[in-house]
Amino acid sequence: MLDSLTCSVADGEFVAVIGPSGCGKSTLLSVLAGFERPDAGEVRVDDEPVRAPRRQGIFIFQQPSLFPWLDLERNITFGLNGESSESRRRLVAHYIGLVGLEGFEHAFPNQLSGGMQQRAELARALIVKPEILFLDEPFGALDALTRLRLRAELLRILAIERHTVLLVTHDVEEALHLADRILVLSARPARIQHVIEVKLPRPRMLSNPELLALKASILRELGVDDPGAGNP
Repeated sequence: MLDSLTCSVADGEFVAVIGPSGCGKSTLLSVLAGFERPDAGEVRVDDEPVRAPRRQGIFIFQQPSLFPWLDLERNITFGLNGESSESRRRLVAHYIGLVGLEGFEHAFPNQLSGGMQQRAELARALIVKPEILFLDEPFGALDALTRLRLRAELLRILAIERHTVLLVTHDVEEALHLADRILVLSARPARIQHVIEVKLPRPRMLSNPELLALKASILRELGVDDPGAGNP
């Protein structure tokens, strides 16, 4: 449930949304992407109302949604329309290379690790050149090391191809690692109770004292004590 929630996102900005479990983070993302209609108010992109999912906005879920009967190349090109065979080949080569999956063009999803499947999801989203990426806990089901690698991979890709990104996450460090701005939501009914700008340049070291202070601040907003706050 969302209540009196107003925000704006600039072109090319990376915004993370964080808050207590069940507060409505994923609902907010679904509303912004056009999958759900708000009971009141509206969502506007480029001053046009959003009433349904748009091709300019691509949603990536926590669990991979690759088609099991298609190989990697055909999964990635599934959303392409009107491209010549030569153009499709160039695009596939570019985006498979961008996410580091060269050599797996003809592998099926069950032959790929979880991290590789999420890379494929990212390539499938990027190949249609969306204006906005909606990311709903995209790395949440992965092990810690793979999450770190994919965060770095995402930042590398965004440095090459500029997209506006909205990320829902439970992971405070992930939000601090990736985002330009963090919206901290309250418990239900969710409101924006705090907005944090992360002005540190990338790449960011999570041991940076400024990031540690921001982490402690966010945890306090969420009603959680930072277990490392008392360490030297």
